[in-house]
Amino acid sequence: MPQPSNPSPERAARGDGKNIPVEDTHAAAGETQPPAGTTDPGNGSNPSSGADAAAAPIDPQGSASAQAAQVIEDAEAVLDGVVIEPSIDEQVAKAKAEAAEWQDKYLRLHAEWDTYRRRTAEQREAEKARATEKLVESLLPVIDDFERTIDYAEKNGEGGLLDGVKAVHSKLVATLVKDGVQVIDPKGEAFDALEAQAVATVEDASVPDETVADVYQKGYKMGSKCLRPAMVTVTSGGPKREKPQENAAK
Repeated sequence: MPQPSNPSPERAARGDGKNIPVEDTHAAAGETQPPAGTTDPGNGSNPSSGADAAAAPIDPQGSASAQAAQVIEDAEAVLDGVVIEPSIDEQVAKAKAEAAEWQDKYLRLHAEWDTYRRRTAEQREAEKARATEKLVESLLPVIDDFERTIDYAEKNGEGGLLDGVKAVHSKLVATLVKDGVQVIDPKGEAFDALEAQAVATVEDASVPDETVADVYQKGYKMGSKCLRPAMVTVTSGGPKREKPQENAAK
């Protein structure tokens, strides 16, 4: 079936008895306007995409937040590499605190050293005293034998022997006294249970009670320690002995 032909504009106008040139507006529009989606050959950009980018809205708050975050990040990076020196007052306060701490440590150490030295000296003195005490205790029986020999010589008229034994006895006792030994010979004095041991009582009304009548065996002590108490007899039947506190009060 043959297709009907569309007369051109000139022919259509001519058919009406007028020869009026008519421009094809569709063709002209097609020549002047590029099709959609084509790019400009001059710069290779899409006009429509540029218009869309120009029409896109800008968020001022988001841009400011990004800039603030970048500034904070840069500041932290700078601070990480910078050592902040303390002020003069802080350095002085720190030095004073360290000096006070070292002074306190020195004082404590000095006090501990003094205590240790004092205790060591006391221990040495105590050891020396114990060693001397043992020596003296071992010599006490020898002194007793000397005294018995002297007593026998006096009673039996051994004059020559007596003088020699007395000299040896005196020399030995003087040596012990020089080293701190004290002889306990309380004859005629008030009985002291800490330094004497009563082995018998004697009736005697002329002296106060608890007076040492006779010493059978002398005692010895070093300092405040009694090495051996004296063996004595004590009187009874006399007036009551006044206490030292009462005498001091009167």
